[in-house]
Amino acid sequence: MAKWGEGDPRWIVEERPDATNVNNWHWTEKNACAWSQEKLKDLLIGFRIESELADCWITDMEKIEGEAVANNRKGKLIFFYEWDLTLNWRGKLKEGTDECDGQIHVPNLSEENDISEIDVTVSVKDSSATADILKDFLLHYGKQKIRETLGIYVNLLKEEFSKGMILPKKDGSNNTTIKDKQITSLSSGFDKKMQMNSHPSVNLSGDGEKLDLAELKISQNFKCTGADFYAAMISSDMVQAFTNGPVRLEPKEKGKFELFHGNILGEFVELVPEKKIVQRWRLKSWPANHYSLVTLKIEQREDHTTVNLSQTGIPKSELEGTRENWDRYYWESIKRTFGWGYFL
Repeated sequence: MAKWGEGDPRWIVEERPDATNVNNWHWTEKNACAWSQEKLKDLLIGFRIESELADCWITDMEKIEGEAVANNRKGKLIFFYEWDLTLNWRGKLKEGTDECDGQIHVPNLSEENDISEIDVTVSVKDSSATADILKDFLLHYGKQKIRETLGIYVNLLKEEFSKGMILPKKDGSNNTTIKDKQITSLSSGFDKKMQMNSHPSVNLSGDGEKLDLAELKISQNFKCTGADFYAAMISSDMVQAFTNGPVRLEPKEKGKFELFHGNILGEFVELVPEKKIVQRWRLKSWPANHYSLVTLKIEQREDHTTVNLSQTGIPKSELEGTRENWDRYYWESIKRTFGWGYFL
């Protein structure tokens, strides 16, 4: 048996109690089919899609066919999942009493497709004026809600089945978990105008460390009132809805907040209802005790609301990641969750 530091690491047996899958080299697999079926049913059956126009809900899952597995090969996690779902729905108009039935079909929930590329088709059992309105409502508004919920399943699948798949090595090190990567593995957003200005090195970190800082300016349009957007940023229920997780939120001056499992945290500096929110804001990965200053100015227009964000004191090396965090985890998620991104 080779000793540590000698020979090909693929053949080194680490001093582990179980002595299994040394160096994470061998292929290991977990079957996620039964778990996935139960999780998809939990997430979708009873799921409600509601607005001022209509109220629709998923009554049951008529078909769920496919598979899901998690693999570890050479220390890399690989997830395979492919599902064909047929859901039964029922709904009514908010101002009406007649209920209509139909189906929602999701034929291609798989790792090969981005959540935004998942097909969602809607049909009605019996055509009528009310049924046609509800069908259109589900196609234009409900589709994003369904995709968002399926995205939760994918995240939970990766989180649940990454546990124990990558084993610690001799030195106690481990590969970065998916959960750690989620906050920085991002894609760019939409409907944004951005301006970035670098600032000279300023001693602003809580530990006296000299940091090269930068500023971020973004403007976003939302199809809602100023009061709606303000509420989405200070209401625990609404923040939990668009962040898809538990939050800590004290909407008052010097009140604390923690979002995304503590990866974003800070405190409120100023709150002007429906007009302005100022926060001391930081990513958990930033230098200890260093905060940026975020100012959100809310301007209600005739048919939409414009939000202008200014963020100063960002570590320059974190500027691009911070911009992408706002794009994906705030702007895009808010628009998808509440349907505030749909402009005619």
